[in-house]
Amino acid sequence: MADPSRLRPEDRADFEAVLHHALGTADIRDALGADPAGRGAAHLRAHALAHADHIAAAAEGPYRSYLAVRRAARREQRRLLGTGDLLPALAVLTPLVAGTSAAALLLTGGLLHLADALGPLPGSLVAAGWTLALVAAVTGLVALAALLHTALRRSGVPPAADQVEHARLVWRQELLDRGLLPHLLRHLLPHSGTAITPCSPPDTLTPCPARAREDRTPCSD
Repeated sequence: MADPSRLRPEDRADFEAVLHHALGTADIRDALGADPAGRGAAHLRAHALAHADHIAAAAEGPYRSYLAVRRAARREQRRLLGTGDLLPALAVLTPLVAGTSAAALLLTGGLLHLADALGPLPGSLVAAGWTLALVAAVTGLVALAALLHTALRRSGVPPAADQVEHARLVWRQELLDRGLLPHLLRHLLPHSGTAITPCSPPDTLTPCPARAREDRTPCSD
């Protein structure tokens, strides 16, 4: 089993995005102000990417939670795409097919009656048409009741995609505050007493409350 503290390949892009936010925070920008060529920022970026797993371990708890929520959402998606969707599909299609067939039989039987066709065929078609119409009505009511039941059962439960996105943002925030910012400042200013103030989530436009009085820039794109 893979080490849960190690970044999955699909999460490397998130790590790089949070690293980009970290390099753009006021603390880092101020410290790099004396390097207009940008060599210091490039060095910090390369060093952080080379030690991505070590940095990510500082946010191991939220990352474990994110992976667990993501796995559960993927299992649920596979279940919904499996054979379990056959019955709901039949519940929706049955009244449609039965209604269409009933209309066709009733129309055909009625036309035969108007044409004074001999034999039991016209009456049989009309009877079959009314039977299918009854089937369409009953199955339609059953399908509607099933849809209402599903909607009521799921009301108030956040969609799996929302849960995954929330866990992802929590992990990214912890990765920024506990992993990347301390790492960057430690390697940029090894003897500095610069304090690290937790930032707002990297995907929001909300300024950092603790820095608002200093007129700092939000930690967002």
